[in-house]
Amino acid sequence: MMDWLHFGVFTLIIFVFVITGVLFFIWYERRGLGRLQLRPGPNRAGPFGLLQPLADAVKVLLKEDIVPALADKPVHFLAPMVAFVPALAVFAVVPFGDGAMLADLNIGILYIMAVSSVVVIGIFMAGWSSSNKYSLLGAMRTIAQEVSYEIPLVLSILGAVMLAGSLSLNDIVKAQNVPFALLQPLGFLIYMTAAMAEINRTPFDLLEADSEIIAGFQTEYSGMKFGLFYLTEYAETLSVSVIASTLFLGGWAGPVLPGILWLVIKVVAVFSFIMWVRATFPRLRIDQVMAFCWKFLLPLAILNLLLTAGLVLTGLNDQLWLAVPLNLGLAAVLVVLASRQFRTGGGHAVT
Repeated sequence: MMDWLHFGVFTLIIFVFVITGVLFFIWYERRGLGRLQLRPGPNRAGPFGLLQPLADAVKVLLKEDIVPALADKPVHFLAPMVAFVPALAVFAVVPFGDGAMLADLNIGILYIMAVSSVVVIGIFMAGWSSSNKYSLLGAMRTIAQEVSYEIPLVLSILGAVMLAGSLSLNDIVKAQNVPFALLQPLGFLIYMTAAMAEINRTPFDLLEADSEIIAGFQTEYSGMKFGLFYLTEYAETLSVSVIASTLFLGGWAGPVLPGILWLVIKVVAVFSFIMWVRATFPRLRIDQVMAFCWKFLLPLAILNLLLTAGLVLTGLNDQLWLAVPLNLGLAAVLVVLASRQFRTGGGHAVT
């Protein structure tokens, strides 16, 4: 009985957390981008435009659902749900406090990597079933990009796992006497870069590059099914922010304030960085994105893993007064050296 009560309560908490977080992110990003681009942003629906995401949701739900005549209709219908459910399921192992989670799996990291990789199947189903060359091109770009960036992403997470000695997210938070971002600055940088490519955020948003392929895999979607893809995009952004906060910024741990409040503050800080990147950097070309992964990010991820293994074996990671400045210095030197060796083949980024 208690197990079912625990399951029901935390399922409801996760659902409310994700929906509220997505609505807040949509409003915060549109408002923030407006400020960064010297314009007001949404300011008509409710105070400070707070009701604009709800108005947009109602508009999307009331729109007609149009399906192309040559589309594979069952696959076209299932694709948004195949993409959305895994994006929601990731939160099952995220701790909102000490032990406050739906399931404290001792393979929590493996669970997240396995479940989150299913989202790309939904995107491919959408691109293939739409019978549209722009949709298929967007889907194929997604597969190439996500398979490539999965490798440095996993290697960056392994650094935090080695320091904590556990795959459980709750144990990783407890192991952080100082945030792992200080002991793993290079790993944190690699994680944020690879994760933004995984969820197709600017400057890696090639799968829906509207100036090239209209809207990519979403071109033939409308109404509620388009709304589910939109929800998936922001749910993935929320999950990336939550996982970054948990693995590298101490998660729920912090003085004075309740744990959930510390987690929310760190999540908003990570999302603010993602929003700033979107407002600052132009979209890269597909060859630049792939070269950046294989020639720059992957070698750095391997070096970071080897350095972390050396720190753990020698016990230097316990000497914080030495390990923190040593890691920060090594990260700066490696980034500078790697950037001098990296060439994209010329050309300009897509604006």
